[in-house]
Amino acid sequence: MSDTETASAPAREAPHPLRWPILGLLGLAQLMLILDITVVAIALPHMGAELDLDRAALTWVVSGYALTFGSLMLLGGRAADLFGAKRVVLAGLIVFTAASLAAGLATGAPLLLVARIAQGVGAAMLSPAALSVVVRLFDGDERNRALGIWSALGGGGAALGVLLGGLITAGPGWTWVFFVNVPVGLIVLAVLARILPSLPRAASGSLDVFGAALVAAATGSLIYALIRAGDHGWLNTVTLALFAVSAAAYALFAAWQRRAAAPLMNLRLLGRRPVVAGIFVIAVATALMVGVFFLGSFYLQNHQDHGALMTGVLFLPVALVTMAAATAAGRVIGRFGARVLATVALVVAAVGFLVPVLWPGTPAMVTGVSVAAAGLGALFVAASATALGSVAPHEAGVTSAIVSTFHEFGASAGAAAVSSAAAASIASHTVATSATGFDHAFLTATAIAAVSAVVALWLVPSTND
Repeated sequence: MSDTETASAPAREAPHPLRWPILGLLGLAQLMLILDITVVAIALPHMGAELDLDRAALTWVVSGYALTFGSLMLLGGRAADLFGAKRVVLAGLIVFTAASLAAGLATGAPLLLVARIAQGVGAAMLSPAALSVVVRLFDGDERNRALGIWSALGGGGAALGVLLGGLITAGPGWTWVFFVNVPVGLIVLAVLARILPSLPRAASGSLDVFGAALVAAATGSLIYALIRAGDHGWLNTVTLALFAVSAAAYALFAAWQRRAAAPLMNLRLLGRRPVVAGIFVIAVATALMVGVFFLGSFYLQNHQDHGALMTGVLFLPVALVTMAAATAAGRVIGRFGARVLATVALVVAAVGFLVPVLWPGTPAMVTGVSVAAAGLGALFVAASATALGSVAPHEAGVTSAIVSTFHEFGASAGAAAVSSAAAASIASHTVATSATGFDHAFLTATAIAAVSAVVALWLVPSTND
């Protein structure tokens, strides 16, 4: 996951004979981590009704996982360098599987939220360590193919998650969105323990636990402030204090990284315009995508009276359009450049989000969000190309870690932001709730996409910069 690892990996005379099966198993594990965002979003209304969860608790079911995942990912990558990727992969898989079992057995908000946070810890260990294994097992064109498969899991996980969430919730029940991870996790764990090679450690030093704690505290304060704003207003004293605490913690984290012996993040990379532009675009894209999955689940089930299964089916075109747009964007980005692609993609997203406000109803909602998804799919490609296109090979690992971290931060912030905007409508568990809150949330998404388009036009470098 780190630049140290990619730079110091020894050249291999012969590739590992089981590298493709290992990639398949690691990919399956990574798919579980991605699924646990969208698959849970579809089950939220049933989960909230059965466990009597309020809006804030429901938001933290999504945000708590993404927040912990993103906050600790850099720490997980560093742990893989220090203790060996195989150990961290297996440990992360154990934690994630056990936490999934606990989440399925939860009978109230406390255990469910603790289990979701524990899932995030396991995911933060597993994901970067697994990626470091992939990078070190493959070389040349094979590495590009392997990383292409790895990247495709993002869109595939979203597509499968919305449908699987509906199937499971309508069938055996919402608890099985967590229980299904248990047999899969145990099988992958048993096989990987036998065939995964013990790769040489890529670094020495210590873990920056204090840095990880600072970044988690800063982001937790920010997300809680967003959630609280929906109930108490943006100018509430406690809400403003949480924003101030978040800003102070981020500033302290930056100062600590400059003096830490083994920092989590190379702050010099954040001084480069392409990297800053890339993480801005990835955060906005993920926030809008996850926010819409979260919002749409309640809109279709609470307001339009659709069941969980039909909600999953209605969202499937949205996910498929995202994947198709990402594939098409990869073919044209070389011709038009990341700046044009990002700006146009955000304008398309803004137009799509506006459709459900102007023409209420299920068909307009699905159509509008599908249009927005086309823009967001292209936006993911623009983000990766911008952030990673100008870094040296030995910096690719750490830059990827930074981009992945902001991907998860965007996910948690997106769920929190739309939850606050649609607070009144989400809080009601009755069918045919008022659409006012949903309209506010879609307008918020429209505004974020439109403003971000202007920022991208200025921030994302052109091919000539």
